[in-house]
Amino acid sequence: PCDTKGSVCLHTFKFQSGIKNADKIQTNKAPVSSLGIKADGKYKLTVTLEDKLPFFKLLMGFPVFFPQNAKAVQKYGSQYGTSSDKQVYNGPFTLTKWTGTNLLWTLKKNPYYWDKKNVKLDQVKYSVVKDPTTGLNLYNEKKLDMDGLSNDQAKQYSKNKHMVTRNQSSSYYIAFNQKKKVFQNLKIRQAISMAIDRKVMTNKVVGGGAIQNDSFVSKGLAVSPKTGKDFTEDATAPSSMTYNLPAAKKLFKAGLKQEGLKSLSFTLMAGDDYSTKQLTEYLQSALEKLPGLKVSLNNIPARVVLSRQADQQFQATVADWFADYSDPITFLNILTSKNPSNISKWKNAAYDKLIAKSNGQDADKPEARWNDMVSAQNLALKDQAIIPLYQSGEKWLINPKVKGIIYNTAGPNYNYKNAYIK
Repeated sequence: PCDTKGSVCLHTFKFQSGIKNADKIQTNKAPVSSLGIKADGKYKLTVTLEDKLPFFKLLMGFPVFFPQNAKAVQKYGSQYGTSSDKQVYNGPFTLTKWTGTNLLWTLKKNPYYWDKKNVKLDQVKYSVVKDPTTGLNLYNEKKLDMDGLSNDQAKQYSKNKHMVTRNQSSSYYIAFNQKKKVFQNLKIRQAISMAIDRKVMTNKVVGGGAIQNDSFVSKGLAVSPKTGKDFTEDATAPSSMTYNLPAAKKLFKAGLKQEGLKSLSFTLMAGDDYSTKQLTEYLQSALEKLPGLKVSLNNIPARVVLSRQADQQFQATVADWFADYSDPITFLNILTSKNPSNISKWKNAAYDKLIAKSNGQDADKPEARWNDMVSAQNLALKDQAIIPLYQSGEKWLINPKVKGIIYNTAGPNYNYKNAYIK
């Protein structure tokens, strides 16, 4: 919605629940004009909440909630944001030489930035290099200062002093379409989880900077307000998250019997990039060790995967979620029964109540809210709402002369405002 009288236009794909009248607008029970967001003059944005939203400030750091210049949005219309000359900028850098499809572009220091005196770099040049070997050669020839490594390159350069690991606040997982009765069977879902050797998968198959994480919420995202422990340390992983093929075979057999079946076949849908193909081939091999299980693979372009996931056009799929902000709720919210991102359609009333309590009754009680979220995660894992696989990360070679880059595991990853060359 654009405030045509003010100076901002707020673009979101879905109004955030908790903002005044947002839920009513979503269900056509209130006009968009009643949304609790307005521009007060040129430089102030006022957001009115219906309830306490403990992660609201973190949410406002996510780009989809950034205020935009209404005049620019209205001027460019459907072309807004499609190239560097059809955007406006208020950060330390402006984007130049980007057409929307080219592989080279540049960030240039913004002369109008409020704190420009503390921005040390004049420009940052980006180059998309599709061949990992070419990228590595350019780095070694000192034509690149940062280069992302492939899995094989990461192994080769594991002892190189220039290499750094950048963890991502993410979760890769298998989602089963639980609208199909057979996938509602808990024993079948647990057996499939137990048939996956996550240590082998993470270190040998995915490689790179991948992290074994027996949790849905990513490691390193948030710590307890009471103990300072990571969220994943407070949560409890059930036995079904531990590789145990003999136990998995017994569970699978029992699950098939409950469904009146002697065998089961399904298609696993996932992206068609090289690393995802490797992952799905491993999963196919691992899961077919369960007697009577046949897994077919359907590797297709990522955009098609997302569309089919949203439309429930799958039996099983490899999905992922990346944190929008540094709070466990960014993961846990999506497993609530009415969340459109809950592609498995798993439903649990107790889980919904815990999440609602963390966002409402306990919103201003940090310790109680934390316990609500821990309990919710434990419940979802025990009930195998999804099958967590791993947390992603990346290995980079970085010129040691490059200093001051701020890397965030959640939300916008890179901040170059304080970066400099020593």
